[in-house]
Amino acid sequence: MVQALILAGGYGKRLRPLTLETPKPLLEVAGKPVIVWQLEWLRSAGIERIVVLAGYLKEKLVEALGSGQRFGVRIVYVVEEEPLGTGGALRNAAHLIEREDYSIVVNGDVLTNIDPQGLFAAIRESGAVAAMASVPLRSPYGLLEIGEDGRVKGFIEKPVVRDYWMNAGVYAFTPEIVEYLPERGDIEKRGFPDLAREGRLVAVKYDTPPYYWRSIDTHKDLEEASRDLAEMGGLRVVPLKGGNGSGGEQ
Repeated sequence: MVQALILAGGYGKRLRPLTLETPKPLLEVAGKPVIVWQLEWLRSAGIERIVVLAGYLKEKLVEALGSGQRFGVRIVYVVEEEPLGTGGALRNAAHLIEREDYSIVVNGDVLTNIDPQGLFAAIRESGAVAAMASVPLRSPYGLLEIGEDGRVKGFIEKPVVRDYWMNAGVYAFTPEIVEYLPERGDIEKRGFPDLAREGRLVAVKYDTPPYYWRSIDTHKDLEEASRDLAEMGGLRVVPLKGGNGSGGEQ
């Protein structure tokens, strides 16, 4: 069986004052909360069991999402009483991770339409404990084309730099991941490095396009993602090429 865990406990400090009274996953993008976009994406991937890892303003998450029935999913909540970091929050849900064949984990500020099947396939094919989705780096700045004489020849607005791949904040785990989760701290600093040293962490490349990926970290991200999703009309999963391979290159 497969379930999804959404890391939804952070303070969202960079998005204040919006997050002073609203948890970051409930901020609206194109008229809909980020976490609702995530629920629709997961449902379109056939994943209907959702675990919301809540902390900051947890009551508002429960009030807004309830049981998940109206979104076509089933939601349970695991609450951290104090900040534990991403690894600690997952450790707090170890009892749920251990009982499923696979768990997909997504940061509560990520909007994407990647196909999780690529991550599950990578684990099966490699025997790894965890798979990490990666997307090409998008420069936050416009770049210049400069000729040998120093004259500006053109402008490239925030290009995708495909020589570099970044952590997309979407992971898949087997139950064995519990052995690597810290009681407190981030899995990116305490957990993944150990798996990488042991050769038990694989990356799956999801090129953009056809896949979409956006992390909501700033006010500008909210504006730009709202335009993107309004144009796209939603975040349904983009099927794997051929239906049985990885989401991209491993």
